[in-house]
Amino acid sequence: MRRLFVGLTAVSVLAAATACGSSDSGGSDGSGSSGGTTTVKVGLIPIVDVAPLYLGQKKGFFSERGLKLSLSSAQGGAAIVPGVTSGQFQFGFSNMTSLMIAQSNDVPVKAVANGIASTGEQGKDFGAITVKGDSPIKSAKELEGKKVAINTLKNINETAVRASVRKAGGDPDEVDFVELAFDQMPAALDGGRIDAAMVVEPALATIKSQGGREIASSMVDVAPKLTVAMYFTSTKYAQENPEVVKRFQEATAESLAYADAHPDEVREIVTTYTKIPPAVLEKVTLPKWPAEPNRPAIEALAELGRADGLFEQTPDLDELLP
Repeated sequence: MRRLFVGLTAVSVLAAATACGSSDSGGSDGSGSSGGTTTVKVGLIPIVDVAPLYLGQKKGFFSERGLKLSLSSAQGGAAIVPGVTSGQFQFGFSNMTSLMIAQSNDVPVKAVANGIASTGEQGKDFGAITVKGDSPIKSAKELEGKKVAINTLKNINETAVRASVRKAGGDPDEVDFVELAFDQMPAALDGGRIDAAMVVEPALATIKSQGGREIASSMVDVAPKLTVAMYFTSTKYAQENPEVVKRFQEATAESLAYADAHPDEVREIVTTYTKIPPAVLEKVTLPKWPAEPNRPAIEALAELGRADGLFEQTPDLDELLP
């Protein structure tokens, strides 16, 4: 995705995504009501980050508020943004860079609930740059001239890798970035088709189980306790359905708090929407699920994105954030 609007083509791909829940929607906006229950379609990425929503659905936090979730998978937040703005989804999960790119390009999106945050600990985060165990690469500086996989080009993981390369004294413009889905990265790295991979859990645990190792905690290099992603909707939907948005916010907040307090249940629910083996899942490093976004960290991410040329104009965080 060189610019967000290129990503609009992903809508046709998303239309074929498999829904992880039944839908009884019938409204013109894609959401529907049945017996006092409103069905909302939510675009997610099949990674550990979104476990709270699956957990909250199971625990009844959404149904208690008259909401039924219809969950669909996509490769990354950059693809989910056009799905939400087109009305295919009422809500979506996206990294902050995708949302800032959208907002800076006058795409009508509004963050409504916190998503995930980095642990803030080097070597103990849920995302990292990884290499094979026998790779000669020891630091991010040595990624110059190497093929590094990220899930979406010109987005948060590229910014994060660039931050790590700069911090290590290297030139990020010399890195050969390639786009690859997270769940395809372990095999590609193990097979030698890439030199390094910027992964998040559960792919990180999978790579470690194959003998791979970390060389940098890139989200930590961007900013301490970085707000990595948030749940969002379109400004149109937020304006027309304020009560639904409020209920979604409340249920999501309860789900985040529950996930943070029940890590064992998080690991269990992840097995329902990913293919990660239980033995690997036990070793997964969980992200943090704080109630509120970290505004200073988001500002630091925005500044790095501006330096990387991701924004034609500076995103308006006052308009974007709740």
